[in-house]
Amino acid sequence: MEQKLSEKRQRISTLGEIGLQQFAPYLMNRIMGRYNATLREDFRKQGLTIPQVRTLAVLSVTDGVTVNDLSVYTVIEQSTLSRTLDTLEGQGLVRREQGVTDSRFRHVFLTDDGRALFTRAWPAMHDAFEAMFDEVDDAEYAALIATLQKMLKNIRKHEI
Repeated sequence: MEQKLSEKRQRISTLGEIGLQQFAPYLMNRIMGRYNATLREDFRKQGLTIPQVRTLAVLSVTDGVTVNDLSVYTVIEQSTLSRTLDTLEGQGLVRREQGVTDSRFRHVFLTDDGRALFTRAWPAMHDAFEAMFDEVDDAEYAALIATLQKMLKNIRKHEI
């Protein structure tokens, strides 16, 4: 254990020594910022925001999650998510229901209209995803996903 800690300490240095182009959190922020910027205009034409589409996307895969879990999955703060859900529910795109076994928890479901809207938004998301991974082969992609999952496990505060 002591050996492992000292190996990790050797990797730590100043940001100036690492450099922005070698600092993974900086690169991840730039990538997601660019990805979102690419999609923002397309979504705006559909009357959607990034948080709204992120919410619809998660629900298209994991429908009926609690509001707390949805906040984790979407990486949206509770207050912003609450406003986002109010808007989506007002438009008939999602519905919230009290939990069957515990009424303190609210579960969020995608409506048919919400699913249809996400289906229209998905091609732009997929195109941006494909462009991001142009010239990245399957092995590189698999290695990246494995690394990102390890990183998420290292910093995880939630079970999901």
